[in-house]
Amino acid sequence: MSTVVDSPHPGTSEPQQSRAHPEATGTPGRIVVGVDGSESSLTALRRGIRIAKALNAPLDAITTWEGRIGYGGMGESYSPVHDAELILSQASTAEFGAQVPHWFTSHTVEGRAEQILIEQSADAEMLILGSRGHAGLAGVLLGSVSAACAEHPHCPVLIMH
Repeated sequence: MSTVVDSPHPGTSEPQQSRAHPEATGTPGRIVVGVDGSESSLTALRRGIRIAKALNAPLDAITTWEGRIGYGGMGESYSPVHDAELILSQASTAEFGAQVPHWFTSHTVEGRAEQILIEQSADAEMLILGSRGHAGLAGVLLGSVSAACAEHPHCPVLIMH
């Protein structure tokens, strides 16, 4: 099941990159997919791949991370950047194997997921996300990130259940 939200304010394979500040790519027809490793985000990625292929459009998978002080029992070696890169790498490998197509890129971006994805929607043709991520108990039908993105996008939003 999926939910489509259409905003009245609608915009060679590369290695995964970490970016402290998101920058719009300006690529026409770009499909943006938020990936957090949850099953619904992987479903969103698969749907994004189908849509990108059908439209001959570039697809950009984005995983966000937040730098926090004091991760508790996670130890000094814990790295949210590394976790975000691992999530994207595993998702990419699961969908494409070793042959990532030239129209697919992935990026990790520091910041709050809803803020980054709304910003990235400014120059996107469509934003696709899962309905519930790894954010715990926030939200009953939609997760807090998907709800925020559905309320404040700059392009159509597809939310996968």
